[in-house]
Amino acid sequence: MKTFFLLALITLSEATIGVFVKLTEGLIPIQTLNFYALTLAAVFLMSAMPIATGDKLKFPKDNLKDTAVIGFLIATQISVFNFAMTLVPIANAVIFWSVAPFFTFIFSALFLGEKARKSYIIIFVLALTGIILAKPLQGGNMLGNLVALGDGAIYAAMVTYLRYEGKTETGNDIAWSMTAAASFLSPSLLFFGTGDILAMISYSAIGINLPVALWVLGLGVVSTGFAYFGISIVLKKLNANVYSLVDIIVSPVVASFLGFLIFNEVPSEGLIYGGILLLASGFWITLEMSKTRDKQAVHPSQNK
Repeated sequence: MKTFFLLALITLSEATIGVFVKLTEGLIPIQTLNFYALTLAAVFLMSAMPIATGDKLKFPKDNLKDTAVIGFLIATQISVFNFAMTLVPIANAVIFWSVAPFFTFIFSALFLGEKARKSYIIIFVLALTGIILAKPLQGGNMLGNLVALGDGAIYAAMVTYLRYEGKTETGNDIAWSMTAAASFLSPSLLFFGTGDILAMISYSAIGINLPVALWVLGLGVVSTGFAYFGISIVLKKLNANVYSLVDIIVSPVVASFLGFLIFNEVPSEGLIYGGILLLASGFWITLEMSKTRDKQAVHPSQNK
């Protein structure tokens, strides 16, 4: 029960990414905002992971390459996703990002030798139909939609690399990878400035002023740090395939609902129908790929 409660909290924390990005109202350049978020996430993980795992944070001197590569992929994926949030409604970003499982399959086939199943043809047709219905190239959201689609590929590259190296997001390694990610983005302060992080934003609907730093803290600690922390705990008790199946459906739905609730963002009819097909096909292909991996784990000789 505790595991599934934590899974629900992770899903909610991931769904708040777009909310916190938009609440900063552009007062901080998105590149700098990404740096702040990853730095806060790294500090959170550095503090929380040793308590959760009971292990000291040992500098990965024998694993610097993987730490750097994973850190670079985390920095790139989060930066691109957050950038997409500044361009389009939350629903658009999360729906088009949900093509990630299809890129994961393509990369796994190319680099890990995973074979396609006949059912994949139907799944890809459903996904393509969903993209056509969602119309990513029409309207004023074309650039943001394409950025979100591209971020799905980046996320898939990160997942594929983790699988290639036989790693997960568990353990203290993720704290060091997040620190590396923040380091990669540190030049943002020089090139884009610190932003107006001390600014106050007036919210007439509730009659109070709140500092933009509050939303920066939320993005770094809640949306990023806690999300990765929770995932690292959940993956010790829950099969990674199960987590992926839940995440690919629930998180985009919750994020879209928050966009509607807080910013009154109403998805187009085409995006709703296309999104349903994309999420359903993403769930299906993730399920099919997990079955293949489970069979390979039980019968490893079949891969020789």
